[in-house]
Amino acid sequence: MSEKWLIGVDLGGTTIKMAFVSIYGEIIDKWEIDTNRTEQGKHIVTDIAKAIDRKLEEHGQTKDKVLGIGMGAPGPVNGETGLVYEAVNVGWKNYPLKNLLEIETSLPVVVDNDANMAAIGEMWKGAGDGAKNLICVTLGTGVGGGIIANGQIVHGTNGAGGEIGHMTSIPEGGAPCNCGKTGCLETIASATGIVRIAKERLRDKDAKSMLSGSVTAKDVFDAAKANDPLALEIVDFVTFHLGVALANAANVVNPEKIVIGGGVSKAGSLLTDHVKKYFQRFAFPRVAEGASIVIATLGNDAGVIGGAWLAKQAFLQ
Repeated sequence: MSEKWLIGVDLGGTTIKMAFVSIYGEIIDKWEIDTNRTEQGKHIVTDIAKAIDRKLEEHGQTKDKVLGIGMGAPGPVNGETGLVYEAVNVGWKNYPLKNLLEIETSLPVVVDNDANMAAIGEMWKGAGDGAKNLICVTLGTGVGGGIIANGQIVHGTNGAGGEIGHMTSIPEGGAPCNCGKTGCLETIASATGIVRIAKERLRDKDAKSMLSGSVTAKDVFDAAKANDPLALEIVDFVTFHLGVALANAANVVNPEKIVIGGGVSKAGSLLTDHVKKYFQRFAFPRVAEGASIVIATLGNDAGVIGGAWLAKQAFLQ
C-alpha cells in the first residue's frame, strides 16, 4: 500500500494556506489561495475543496491518497464538533466548518484554532523540538497563543484556551482591543500595537528619533538595532509587557519551551533578549529554570504542518 498523504489547511484573513504533508511531517507540496470574505465567508469551504481537487489532479492522484484534512480557523473553535464559534475576520458565527468541509470534500476533517495549530506544528517539526509542555505565541496583526500540556492542546471549556493575546496588560486606561476589552497584550505586542505606540510617542514634541509618521513594527526594531533612543524605549515597553504575560502563563503551565512566532519575531535576538530579561524577573524561579525562549522556525508552514499532525492523530489507525 502506498503511503497516504495528510492535508493541512490554515485559514487566514487574506489567504488560505494549504499543503500535502507526509505522515512523517514532510511537506510534499504547498500552495495558497485568496480568502473570499464576501457574503459572510460562505464561499470559503467550496474554494478549499476545489483547490484540493485541482492540486490532486496535478499530482495524478485521487482522494484515496488522502488520509484526512486538518484545518485551523481564527477564533474559538470546538475541537470535538468542529464548530467555529466566531471568526470575526471572515464573518463566521457558530459555523459548522468540519461538517461543511466533509460534505464538500468527502474526506474526514478535524478542525482547531489556528494558533493551536501553529503550536502543534512547532512542537512536531519546529522550534518546540518535541517538547510535551510548550507555549507558542504568534505576534502578527494580533497576538495568538497556543498551549500544549502533556502533549495535548489546551482547549478549555468552550474553545478559548490559550488566549494569551487577551491577557490584560494595562488594567486601567488601556487601548481598545478587537475582542471588546481594553488593555489586552494584543494592543501592545502585536505589530498593530507596536505601530500605535510608536505613533503616540512620536507625537511628543521632544521625541528625538529617526522614526517618522508612516512607521511599521519592523522600522521600530531596525531603529532600536541602530540605538535610536525612542525605538529602544518602545521595544523595552513592549517586551516588558510580553515578558510579564509569558511569565504569568508559564507559571501556570511550567513549559519546557516558549516559542515566539509571527512577523514581529523576525526581530530575532533583539526581541528574545529583552523578553528573557523580564521573563526571568517575573517567572517563578523554578519555572524560569525549566523554560527556554526560542524563535519559531517553521514560519508560515507551522499551521499546515500542525493541521497535518491533527489529521494524523485523528485518522491514522
